[in-house]
Amino acid sequence: MLTPPDFEEFVAARGPRLLRVAWLLTGDAHLAEDLLQTVLAKAWPQWHRIADGSPEAYLRKALITTHASWWRRRWRGEVPHGDLPESADRADAFAGVDLEQTLAVAVRRLPVRQRAVVVLRYFEDLSVEETAGVLGCTTGTVKSQASKALRSLRDHLPAAALVDGGERHDGS
Repeated sequence: MLTPPDFEEFVAARGPRLLRVAWLLTGDAHLAEDLLQTVLAKAWPQWHRIADGSPEAYLRKALITTHASWWRRRWRGEVPHGDLPESADRADAFAGVDLEQTLAVAVRRLPVRQRAVVVLRYFEDLSVEETAGVLGCTTGTVKSQASKALRSLRDHLPAAALVDGGERHDGS
């Protein structure tokens, strides 16, 4: 059976963005590739039906639900870790990279639903309504999950939340 040409074109055009969503959800490049491949393999036989609607939204939702099912099946026992690293020197050329890595780790520690909301709202730049549609929940749920996630991130990233003048980004 041949691959429909529009499927190949879609994957070539939108695949990198979908891979980024998968990486933000998993935090691992290899798992992200596996997640995207699994979703694309499931979507391919149904592509004629999916392509008529909003295929990117459909695949984004499939990434989130597939990741959630993988996450529920995985054992998440205690994982030992060392002390938090000291805050980076502001003159450090790699401080931005360190901050991105610290933020990525903190996002991956959020519960699955909160992580999905953060990825869709703040990394994929979807509206509250669009996020609710992808997740199949109400806008109130999106708002409350976003609020809880941002509070958790602020609580766990005090050094990353400070700007050069010592003020927090949230104005406090």
